[in-house]
Amino acid sequence: MSMKQTVGTYERHAKNGATRPRALVIGSGFGGLAAAIRLSVRGYKVTVLEKLDRPGGRGRVFSQDGFTFDAGPTIVTAPFLFEELWRMCGRRFEDDVDLRPLSPFYKIRFHDGQEFTYWGDDEAMRAEVARICPSDVDGYERFMQVSKTICEIGFEQLGDQPFGSLKDMARILPDLFRLSGYRTVHGLVSRYIKHPRLRQVFSFHPMLIGGDPFTTTAVYCLITHLERKWGVHFAMGGTGKLVEGMVGLLRSQGGSLQLSSEVSEILVENGRAAGVRLANGRIIHSDLVVSNADSAWTYSHMLPANLKRRWSPEKVARASYSMSLFVWYFGTKRHYDDVGHHTIMLGPRYRELLQDIFKRKVVTPDFSLYLHRPTATDRSLGPDGCDTFYVLSPVPHLDSAYDWKAGAEPYRQTIEKHLSETLLPGLSKEIVTSRLMTPIDFRERLLAYKGAAFGLEPIFSQSAWFRPHNRSEDIDQLFLVGAGTHPGAGLPGVLSSARVLDKVVPNAAINI
Repeated sequence: MSMKQTVGTYERHAKNGATRPRALVIGSGFGGLAAAIRLSVRGYKVTVLEKLDRPGGRGRVFSQDGFTFDAGPTIVTAPFLFEELWRMCGRRFEDDVDLRPLSPFYKIRFHDGQEFTYWGDDEAMRAEVARICPSDVDGYERFMQVSKTICEIGFEQLGDQPFGSLKDMARILPDLFRLSGYRTVHGLVSRYIKHPRLRQVFSFHPMLIGGDPFTTTAVYCLITHLERKWGVHFAMGGTGKLVEGMVGLLRSQGGSLQLSSEVSEILVENGRAAGVRLANGRIIHSDLVVSNADSAWTYSHMLPANLKRRWSPEKVARASYSMSLFVWYFGTKRHYDDVGHHTIMLGPRYRELLQDIFKRKVVTPDFSLYLHRPTATDRSLGPDGCDTFYVLSPVPHLDSAYDWKAGAEPYRQTIEKHLSETLLPGLSKEIVTSRLMTPIDFRERLLAYKGAAFGLEPIFSQSAWFRPHNRSEDIDQLFLVGAGTHPGAGLPGVLSSARVLDKVVPNAAINI
């Protein structure tokens, strides 16, 4: 039976009073909303339970003093993954979301002021590489061919495939080794590109998904080609427009969203997920549960200890986690028109800073930053004559001894001083609104284990089969989506994790 015929059957049964099996989705991040939409299309009666007072999870939006801030992801790649959801619901993506391609993608600024402009255009990129190091142009082109091959296999062929058994992993091991999956991103880049600054330019991408370029598997070199093939985009009105559109899709399929509904426990009966208990004590029963909560949090806090075999509390604690983030949201009473939409500001140290963040877990006086200025593309996100910003600094997760309650404001002041001396002159006198987010917020508000902003670190030994499975290894009818499961973090990753459910969750069986 085709999907169209199947959905038609569900609709007829629903009109006749048939009972649709119930699915609960914990969390309304992009992975959770995508999973909810897909399950709704396939006949389930879906309810999404969101802890916060607005949808989106890490992708939520907030407004303050007339400024609109994207709390989390701002770089949209692989837009076909969104378009597919709209098509499944019989609607057109472009009718609900105005997605604009950006050119250039972003600027990379080194600590001494030298810049590299990252374009989607092949010729412009070759010219930029040649401007820094002419002898690296050939190596750059060979690296891009390798990135293309890795993307075609690692993302296009395997990104939405379940890895539920060792057999699945064994099947792809030859490809992983052929694609240098055993190498690191920086290691693979360095095989082709020799100039140290160009090595930084083409190896920093794992930081966008919580990884250290010196330890992240080289499979993530696919990001470079993914951006080139599908572009870098921004949703007019902010990333929240994508969230708003997905909530609308869910409701169009008969699904619902309950805000301020924190799940404290996943109920298990006879080894099978049977519903949830909310923090207020309310119990909701269901036929299956999908957790879009952080996978480590799901296994360490939401399930009875005696039912966790593969992902025991000890194993969860031993796992390696991504860095966290310090984010400063601020608005200015003037425009900084020389600053683009996306700017990567690299500090004086590269490998050493990453070791401080990931290995030594110390907060240092120097930093690398990502500066987001959405009003470069959409002036509606700030009051007239004003700019909306957020600046993000990768920092250690909460295994660090740094006291964020006392140290957040001094750290912000250091970043403000640096921005004033570089891209945003006179910043201190221009700020009209301000808000902070620290690793503590990731733990307390977003329930991220250790405050790790991207969940498990994307190293080889925590990828594919080695990552928490999309179908729980321990609990029947419990499924996982989002950054902490396969294939990993980033918008393409979390949307692909919802695609995996189409292969591991059976079509709804209607009770007539």
